[in-house]
Amino acid sequence: MAYDEDLADRIRELTQNQDALTEKRMFGGLAFLVNGNMAVAASGQGGLMLRVDPALSEEYVDDVHVTRMEMRGRELDGWLRVADEGLSDAALARWVDVGTSYARSLPAKPR
Repeated sequence: MAYDEDLADRIRELTQNQDALTEKRMFGGLAFLVNGNMAVAASGQGGLMLRVDPALSEEYVDDVHVTRMEMRGRELDGWLRVADEGLSDAALARWVDVGTSYARSLPAKPR
């Protein structure tokens, strides 16, 4: 499944004025990176993938549309998926802010 291009456009609109933001095709989706750190992505599996402070993962999965990202059968702290149904304009703006703020708090990756 290809990523949702409409979702990618919505993310672009929300991030257009952010410094050091780049786009990169990753994991079958389109990722938005801040200083080389992934912040959010229009996932190739549908919905939004985002990076958050691992210590806050449990707090964020209280929402019915939010789950921890799973890799090889293991849930990962610090990586979340938000289903399409949970991506109203206000919710998407919140998640993009959460993801970009956390990515911005990390050391920049070398180019």
